[in-house]
Parts: sequence; structure tokens; C-alpha cells
Amino acid sequence: MDAITMDNSPIPDEAARWDALRRRDAAADGRFVYAVRSTGVYCRPSCAARPARPENVVFYATNAEAERAGFRPCKRCRPDGPSQADRRAEAVARACRLIDQTEETPPLDDLAAAAGLSPHHFHRVFKQATGVTPRAYAEARRAARVAGTLREAASVTEAIYDAGYGSAGRFYETAGARLGMTPGAYRRGGAGEAIRFAVGACALGSILVAATDRGVCAILLGDDPDALVRDLQDRFPHAELTGGDPAFDATVAQVVGFVEAPGTGLSLPLDIGGTAFQQRVWQALRAIPAGRTASYAEIARAIGDPAAVRAVARACGANPLAVAIPCHRVVRSDGGLSGYRWGVERKRDLLDRERNADGKGAPQ
Repeated sequence: MDAITMDNSPIPDEAARWDALRRRDAAADGRFVYAVRSTGVYCRPSCAARPARPENVVFYATNAEAERAGFRPCKRCRPDGPSQADRRAEAVARACRLIDQTEETPPLDDLAAAAGLSPHHFHRVFKQATGVTPRAYAEARRAARVAGTLREAASVTEAIYDAGYGSAGRFYETAGARLGMTPGAYRRGGAGEAIRFAVGACALGSILVAATDRGVCAILLGDDPDALVRDLQDRFPHAELTGGDPAFDATVAQVVGFVEAPGTGLSLPLDIGGTAFQQRVWQALRAIPAGRTASYAEIARAIGDPAAVRAVARACGANPLAVAIPCHRVVRSDGGLSGYRWGVERKRDLLDRERNADGKGAPQ
């Protein structure tokens, strides 16, 4: 997914406004409007109308200011209505609901029709909003249904067919990536799965790092090392947990170094489980550049489900990979630091480290 620029703050600088207007920058929509004296209308910065003469242009911070000055909204870009980003998010959300409500993946043409877009345009908008293609999203949703019923179904095969798969083979092709382990092991609470772990210390307190053969599956922070181990045991109650060996110490050292300087990036492979929805949220979190923040509402819009603000918050709380999946970069709509699974003070510390690091850092 492309890096997400989560900034809805006003643009007071006139030079920056002119630059956004010349580029018809959709990212500036909602941050100011411009009015044209010769036509009596005001527009979004991204409006496709023919550029007005500079001497006829007046900038306003809000729609209300422009209307109090006697200007009316442009009928082309409709600055008084939902932004293009919001309209696209709602279109993607409609398609996602259709996928969620059907067992078989609807054809692309049907999804595009539900979104009110052409198939080609819909495919591009959907991938831009969610980070995956419509087909990949549908596969992830069906895999999540399997995960939700594996421990209750009479057999793995029954859970697979109940989720809408036409054959067990299609599910097994990607089961490891979706569940973090084989379906049978998932059903048995991780039985037969080998997980190495080690507990160490970092600037934020105690840290537990755990990994399967596929990659790091948990990075947990806290004050009590024993509590971190119990947390890992609760996640994988029947897995084979073994203490780290000297070779694993190098992995732990890399993770600790990343926690100390989160803007530097982590090159280790990750073994990310979670539901399809959680994966979409976590992917959006990893697209936020180091040193920047986003609100829960902005993440919900970024994944194409603007009404799912509370679900986004729950997905952040369920994140098992501290810092690697940077849920510390999510804040309240007013910019305040909301609850953080590993403590608000750690959240503040991580953000300060990123903002004060040399350079601006790269998206994780």
C-alpha cells in the first residue's frame, strides 16, 4: 500500500495553497477552499475547472467562510459534499459488504456495479484503498471465516467448506499465511507449532520476542517479564514454546535495536496472523510514515470502511507486534494520545523517538 498522508490540518501558508492549487492536489481538499470573484463560486483545491486568473482568486480556510463572503459552492467539484476520497471509501465499503455477504466471490463487474464505478477504475480504487485486490480481499475474508469456526467445527474440512471454499486445496494453498500456522495446528491452539522466544530489556522496559520458522510472530512490551511470557502462552496455549538459543539472540538484538530507533525500519520477516479485517488495519498502520500519526477515523477511511472506527481501535488493541506494526502512531481525532496496549507513556516515548530522530524516517 502506498504511504498514507494523514493530515487534515488547515494550510494557512498562501504559497503552499497556491502550490496545491496549481497541482490540483486532492490531499489538500478539506484543508482550504478557493473562491473565484469572476464566477462567484468556491472550489476544492483539486477542482478540474479551468484555472482562474490569480487576481480573481481568494483563499478561505473553510466552506463557511467562503459562503459568508457571498460565494456559492462549485457544482463541478461540490466542495460542500463528501470529498472524492470519502466517496471512494464508501464505494469500496459497499463492495466489501457485498463480498462479506456472499459465499462465492462476486464477479468483478458485479462489485464494480455495486460501487458505481467501471470495472477497471473500481479495481484500481479498491487496491489503492485496501492494499489488496478484490479477489485477495475475498480470499482473506473466507480464510477469516475458517479461522472463526475451526475450533468449533467437527473437522477442518467442514470449517473450510462452511466458509464457502469449493475445495480444501484452495484454502490450504494460503493457510499458513492467513493463520500463522497450519489449519490443524490453529484448531488445536498451536499444538505442534514450534515457537522460540526470549525476554530481554530495552529502553521501554521488558521486551519479549517470539518467532516461528516463518518469522517474528510476537513483540510484547511491559514491566513484568513473567506477564509477557504468560501473554505468549495465552496466545498459543498448546504450542511448543522453547527459550531462544544463541542464534536467536541476533533476532532479539535486531528487534531491540528497532524499538530503540523505530524510524530505522525492521528487515526481519514477520509472521502476521489475524483476521482479514485486522490484516487490512495493520497494513494501513504500516503505511503511516515514521514520526507521523493518524486517527482511528482516518485509518477506517483508508481501508475503505469509514464506519468501522471502533473495530479499527479493537484491531489496534489486538496487535501482537509492538512497533513492527506501529499502532503507537494512531491517536484520537483531536490529536490526543488514546489508550495503548503497552501503556500511554511508551506510546509517547516511541513517537518522541521517531520525531526527534535524525532524518524523517521511512514508512515501516
